[in-house]
Amino acid sequence: MKYVEGENIFEKFFQQRQSLIDQFRKGDINKREYIEEGYAYIKQMNIQPFKRVDNFNKAIYNYQYYNSMAKYCYLKAKEIKKYDKHPEMHKDYLDKVNYYYHKKDQSTLKAVELLDFYDVEAYYIKVTSSHLKENLFEVVFKDYEHIILHSRNPGLLNRLQEEGVFKEGIRTSLIESYINAKY
Repeated sequence: MKYVEGENIFEKFFQQRQSLIDQFRKGDINKREYIEEGYAYIKQMNIQPFKRVDNFNKAIYNYQYYNSMAKYCYLKAKEIKKYDKHPEMHKDYLDKVNYYYHKKDQSTLKAVELLDFYDVEAYYIKVTSSHLKENLFEVVFKDYEHIILHSRNPGLLNRLQEEGVFKEGIRTSLIESYINAKY
């Protein structure tokens, strides 16, 4: 995608993302299609993650970039494992998944730091996956209605607890239908 002078790439990116969310909520696309479409759009945009993250929009873009890449690589790893023909490719994809999730968690931390943890709230969420139970938490930015991030990173969790923004107990996710949909 070419940059057009005067065009706000963040606005364009977040509009496309919101369009995919709306399609998922209506049932027009499933979680797998949501992930594939999000990945395709990031590739089409041809904007890499920002190296210098000096504002909230850049941190959130990086989060979305890395999250999309991780989920797409996870889909690919599952496909490869299903046929059990290329174990080295399966491992490569899983390594990418871990790398992208690590970068995503760094982006989450940067986003909350840029806001100085102000109007940020985090908590564990109810999930159907036994693997994620009491492990996955949600990070909500009260001034940004559509920004809802997730992690299971213990370092990020510790920092949110230290800053007093992590709340005890388990809550229902603000995007429960997406979180608990299989792909």
